[in-house]
Amino acid sequence: MRFLEIYRFAHLATIGILITSRQRMMTMTHYPALFDALQLRHRTLENRIVFGAHTANMSDLGLPGERHRAYYEERAIGGAAMIVVEPMPVHPTAVLTRGNFRHCDDEVIPHFRKITDAVHAHDSTIVQQLYHVGQHGDSDLSFMPHWGPSGLASYHDSDGSHSMRESEIFEVIECFTLAAKRCQAAGFDGVDLFAAYNALLDQFWTPWSNKRDDQWGGSLENRCRLSMSIVNSIRKACGEDFIIGMSISFSEETPYIMSLEQLQEVIALHDAGGNVDYVSCGAGNYVDYDRLMATFVYGEKQGVPLAAALKSVVKQIQITAECHIRTPENASYTITSGDADLVSIVRGQIADPHWVNKARASREDDIRGCISCNQMCWGRRSRDYWISCLINPSAGREFEWGGDRFTKSDTPKKVLVIGGGPAGMEAARVAAERGHRVTLVEALGDLGGQFRLAGLAPRRGQVIELIGWYLRQFEKLGVEVQYFTPMDETDILEFGADEVVLATGSLPDEFAQQRWLPEAEQLPGLENGKVYACEEVFRDQAKLGKSVIVLDEGGNWRGAGTAWHLADKGHDVTIITPDPMIGRELARTTSDSQIRSSLKKLGANFKLESVISHWHGDRAEVRSLLDGSVETIEASAIVTATTNRVNNDVELALAESDIKFHVVGDAAAPRQAPYAFHDGRKVGLRI
Repeated sequence: MRFLEIYRFAHLATIGILITSRQRMMTMTHYPALFDALQLRHRTLENRIVFGAHTANMSDLGLPGERHRAYYEERAIGGAAMIVVEPMPVHPTAVLTRGNFRHCDDEVIPHFRKITDAVHAHDSTIVQQLYHVGQHGDSDLSFMPHWGPSGLASYHDSDGSHSMRESEIFEVIECFTLAAKRCQAAGFDGVDLFAAYNALLDQFWTPWSNKRDDQWGGSLENRCRLSMSIVNSIRKACGEDFIIGMSISFSEETPYIMSLEQLQEVIALHDAGGNVDYVSCGAGNYVDYDRLMATFVYGEKQGVPLAAALKSVVKQIQITAECHIRTPENASYTITSGDADLVSIVRGQIADPHWVNKARASREDDIRGCISCNQMCWGRRSRDYWISCLINPSAGREFEWGGDRFTKSDTPKKVLVIGGGPAGMEAARVAAERGHRVTLVEALGDLGGQFRLAGLAPRRGQVIELIGWYLRQFEKLGVEVQYFTPMDETDILEFGADEVVLATGSLPDEFAQQRWLPEAEQLPGLENGKVYACEEVFRDQAKLGKSVIVLDEGGNWRGAGTAWHLADKGHDVTIITPDPMIGRELARTTSDSQIRSSLKKLGANFKLESVISHWHGDRAEVRSLLDGSVETIEASAIVTATTNRVNNDVELALAESDIKFHVVGDAAAPRQAPYAFHDGRKVGLRI
């Protein structure tokens, strides 16, 4: 029986008993278990919710600044009991991102003090993660050789590492200790040692990556000598009133890296040492990479089974569950069942920094739920930018935009928003939050636009949930929503708004022009018919037949999600893309391998680095961009995911009028969803 099945079976009875007893305790909140206090060394956590470590990548020349301070302070204002600030490299060989803080440099201390003071002002505990990724380094940023226990290959890039000399091991121990002392001087309440994802400490624990035959390899005690030495050295240097945590992970898909039983032995040994206060349990590793920040293609509560397994072997350490714990129900269930002592909710608190306070007040319907897309958090970090959020564009801009807390306007206005897609919905919401009288008109019978259509693809139901959140906010804020209400210049003039927001979106390119066939102004053979845009598929306006070609020029969910939807419905799907892989843009979100796997299992065929050179109505001539060869593929229809065109007729009509208007989202230029939400938030703040 697999581990997850054993876990579910073993907890079935006790969960029911515990939930029943908790229900009798409900008074002020629906989730009392989440708001029990917990003692960690010298600090009392007022609830069980952590804003866990993640790379925000917000440093300025290696120093934390106002962007970083406001980002963490907003989550402290929002109620997080403990904040774990993103990892600090402890050594020159540990640098992994452009936004890493300066290692081995006391200059960071006064800058971090501004952050710790701000967080402490809201009664939150704050610790900093310290890390070294060992053999999985990044020479592009560190310009240093990778260090590891046994000189094995990196799974972060294509480089190798060298087996650490004993003097280098002692050097790393000293660097971890000095970094912890630096954190203490900066006002942090403790440190979190990064031992997840097969980073350096995990590499020493794991026989798969530790082939040493000296005192640092072989037996359990020897393999744990490095981490135990670091923990004990930090405790001696920083004293008893200093939290020492540790972050680990497990993947059932890669038991050869570390089995569950081996990991239990490792943590039990650290528990017996008495110096580790908590262990945070995540999922994935550098081999099972796409599970690190699980997208919607995975189930929720990914780290909970590991947390439950460790709870059964520790006596002193507090256990934190993390990874895809999205909702108060998820979090409360995890604590109530006894599977963990704490829950780390990262993306949920990026999407809604006031997640905790809303859950405390039983306002779960007001929580703007993370849609698990990874597009602007992990996606921007993977490109080495500072992170943000697709549905909360204030993330990373709190110092400019004030988080998700709005100042009322001194001059309330009558505002008309035309178009109910992401830009229009967000503009209407924010303007209403600021006290304006808002009317939102939509030409169709529902809100969301193309974003709503994306929510109809497999496993994208969280998108539909988000649109439901907007509808609830509109009701509370008094936003008037009018459906089936297209507007022209005359209608707008008669409405008499003080300001107008044009969020009319974009339309599929009626010519289906291919970017990588630039000499053709339209799809060759378009006149033969049976060519549909992916939007028409989700609106049930396409008559496809059995065999369908999906022309995917974007490499994102618009094409891949449509192909998945069609294959899931039983169509024979062939995806044609000019890219060298399906889901090229999705690689930054770590969801690309799963969409390819899902498509392949459903029988989809891939034609890479190719364009459609001619469509005959029942077959396509497909030309390779590599050697110019042409292949004929039979199909009953083509579905296009090519670049859209702006829908700006209303803008052009108003250009010569005296009406004050703003153009946002795809109406300004067809782009992906985060930029529509951004435009909506920005204009709502300006009005």
